[in-house]
Amino acid sequence: MKIFYSKKYRAESHYGGNMKEMMQGNSAIARGAWEAGVKIATAYPGTPSSEILQEIASNYPEIYAEWSPNEKVAVEVASGAAIAGARAMASMKHVGLNVASDPFMTLAYTGIKGGLVILVADDPNAYSSQNEQDSRNWARFGKAPMLEPADAQECKDFIKIAFEISERFDTPVLVRTETRVAHTDSPVVLEERKESPTPLGLDRKDAPKYTMVPINVRVRRKIVEERMKKLEAYADTFKYNTMEINSREIGVITSGVSYLYTKEVFPQYSYLKLGMVWPLPKKTIANFYKKVKKVIVVEELDPFLETEIKALGYKAFHGKDLIPNMYELSPEIVEKSLKGKAYKPPKVRVKQDDLPKRPPNMCAGCSHRPLFYALKKLGAFVFGDIGCYTLGTAPPLQAVHTTICMGASIGGAHGAMKALGSDGLGKVCAVIGDSTFLHGGVGPLMDVVYNKGNSTTIILDNRITGMTGHQDHPGTGFTVRMEPTHAIDYEELGKALGVKSIRKIYPYNIQQTMEVVKEEMEKDEPSLIICENSPCIMLRRAKPMEKFAHPVYTINKEKCRGCKMCLEIGCPAISWEEEEGMSVDGHKRKGTVFINKDMCVGCEVCAQICKFEAIIPGTK
Repeated sequence: MKIFYSKKYRAESHYGGNMKEMMQGNSAIARGAWEAGVKIATAYPGTPSSEILQEIASNYPEIYAEWSPNEKVAVEVASGAAIAGARAMASMKHVGLNVASDPFMTLAYTGIKGGLVILVADDPNAYSSQNEQDSRNWARFGKAPMLEPADAQECKDFIKIAFEISERFDTPVLVRTETRVAHTDSPVVLEERKESPTPLGLDRKDAPKYTMVPINVRVRRKIVEERMKKLEAYADTFKYNTMEINSREIGVITSGVSYLYTKEVFPQYSYLKLGMVWPLPKKTIANFYKKVKKVIVVEELDPFLETEIKALGYKAFHGKDLIPNMYELSPEIVEKSLKGKAYKPPKVRVKQDDLPKRPPNMCAGCSHRPLFYALKKLGAFVFGDIGCYTLGTAPPLQAVHTTICMGASIGGAHGAMKALGSDGLGKVCAVIGDSTFLHGGVGPLMDVVYNKGNSTTIILDNRITGMTGHQDHPGTGFTVRMEPTHAIDYEELGKALGVKSIRKIYPYNIQQTMEVVKEEMEKDEPSLIICENSPCIMLRRAKPMEKFAHPVYTINKEKCRGCKMCLEIGCPAISWEEEEGMSVDGHKRKGTVFINKDMCVGCEVCAQICKFEAIIPGTK
């Protein structure tokens, strides 16, 4: 649960010294950045990391904050600030580091001047992600140190320590959190801000250090290996690699939230809790093995620690032979796993059939719904993308057929059309949100034009980054601090990329939407369709409901035939009621639909679908 602090608290905690307060992990990360003297903070929103930059922008004016178009740009901006001597931080979710890996892998070679920290938040159990991956592998792959906090206090402390490590060893530093750490509250001691000791400035003499042409790369490659040896020695002195000796029989090597889970159910065991998960403290591990007879490695997701410890030659331990290697751990799962029993969820006394069905759904009045209804009626194969509109794959719409990664819809549709040739005309399109298009869709659309493709791209412009919590982006006209700025014109951008056939639609007009989409999909050239005047229904700034003719719709039961056509759009405001009756034209029905006036926003989509004029304007 997120705690929202009053303005009074924010002022006091901001300047008031050593106070102790309950803070969410992400809020503590923001606080740690402020206390560390960070000057530049960048990010692209992604659960479970989204709150970090918003906290910085809302509470810490000393830090320049920006939503970057994607994670690669975020790291590049932060790296430029660090090269100029400022402390800088870029934050993202785990799949965002995939996007940012290009600059990250080279920054490990160049090193930095001011501290550079990359915060990556993993999502075990894939609560809001297209995959489940373990970011610790990036530390090993990129030859950079990684810290992993276990609670909010460590979130704050580790950010500050990460900057010290970054500047001491001339390296970017990764800090890894997970969903439970990012979104759980715990006490945090607040301290004052200390400005970075590194002077600002750019020095032309540093060109060989930062210019990665082959002759310089070879020099820096040796430096990277020398640095890793120094970091390995440092890991053995890192005070947050803590050892707790209780039982001589069993010792647990663990890190992050996995330590909290295991400690809760097995307080009698001995523990080696690693706050620095890469590089590993080899001497500390060896010392731990001397103090216990048997070792168990408890970690979420990949057997990262287990593999590395085995590589050091240790054998007397358990790991993924007991602990699951997928999904999220919990105290219950750890307890049953270490007792040799597969974890089974507790029995629910309520019958499954008695529980209400609550699948993820688009909001009542969402502009994505009529578009997907139209695409379904057209029988289109839809290459989808990452965002709220991915929910278009769920029943009853079932109108999204692929979702891979940010921007992949456009490239996927292009590849399919190249494979199908003229057989694909009229059958294939790509859908992508406005934020996702600016993140990863511009390049693929450029590719479609350059390589003489003929796919259709639909930009679902709802004027915000919706799924992650309504963050602004270069197309909204506002910065993270709500300052007005230039907003991207998608039509002009499409023209600049070379798209000649560009159309705009009002998605709430289903008939027009179907006609335009059908025409564009049948064209043997690249085409771009832009959904306009359809901001997110939850975006109060845009007041989207003001454009609707009526505030609410209702059912005329005399005309309703109970055909259930209006249920095909999956609007949460519409439900079915069993009620035998007769329509005014003599049609016998087994039930009728009901529109919840407290949820209906008056978008009129259901009224357009009803063939019997049974859905009519009502009053709140």
